[in-house]
Amino acid sequence: MRTRTLPTSLLATTIATGGLLLATPVAASAAATVEVTTAAQLKTALAGAQPDETIRLADGTYTGNFKVTAPGTSSARITLAGSAGAVLTAGGGYGLHLNGASYWTVSGLTVTGGQKGIMIDAAKGVIVDGVTVHGLAMEGVHFRDSSTDGVIRNSKIYDTGNDGSGMGEGVYVGTANTLSDKSDRIRILDNTIGPDVGGENVDIKEGTTGTQVIGNTFDGSGLTGANYDDSWVDVKGDGVLVQDNTGKNTSNDGYQTRTQQSGWGCGTVFKGNKSTLAGATGATRLAINVTNFSTSCKTTVYSSNTVTGGKGLTNIPVTP
Repeated sequence: MRTRTLPTSLLATTIATGGLLLATPVAASAAATVEVTTAAQLKTALAGAQPDETIRLADGTYTGNFKVTAPGTSSARITLAGSAGAVLTAGGGYGLHLNGASYWTVSGLTVTGGQKGIMIDAAKGVIVDGVTVHGLAMEGVHFRDSSTDGVIRNSKIYDTGNDGSGMGEGVYVGTANTLSDKSDRIRILDNTIGPDVGGENVDIKEGTTGTQVIGNTFDGSGLTGANYDDSWVDVKGDGVLVQDNTGKNTSNDGYQTRTQQSGWGCGTVFKGNKSTLAGATGATRLAINVTNFSTSCKTTVYSSNTVTGGKGLTNIPVTP
């Protein structure tokens, strides 16, 4: 059901002129809401989405792979909203794929059962807020193909990487082994990631710049070591801020910086992170392991970071 409201001023003008609609300035119509209760309705609503529209999901199970290509605008976003009881479940592939769908907000719902949870490709300004993502073969939420200025916040991601390949990252930014994916200025805020995430809780790839990882709670109990995943956060992009996060249950380190491609993995700043390394068995066991520090590739670790257990805070000088 699509609901649109004719403005009162426009209705009155039409009546007063005997049905003749005059070209008189009137207030803009109210934003439309599309109420959805079935998977078929959801696919139709996604295909026909318009700027300044909300697609609202009733609680229930929506089986299939759901794809979005219609963009909103910076001043008229499109919203897909539901409670955690509105569950998108896929037998494979992507649960929800925003492909070129800029300026969408995805709020509240649950995504489960697919190869990957929420995939964001070539889209600007996507906000993922308060969702639950779990029960996946591979990664949970992925910003890819030069998606910029996106946000994932207030969300829960757990039980990923169930195919055993070690590619079950919680949040993945960019693409490995290329510099052409410029998924820049992604913000990862106030999420709970883990347990049973079969890769890093957050993986930030080379070629990306300006990621912010702030206020999250990490649980690395699902780390497998299959693809060098032995920390909560692996930073290979440039200019990353990692601040006020709390982590526990890692196989080795809390946070790592690396240079995967020449000139990348530089300029990371760590502030106010609290790391618990009890039970770690890896070789280094540092809260913040900077593997690539040099005069041309600097990382800053502030003294506001703390660690319990392990072998220490970091392997570089600490900034007061």
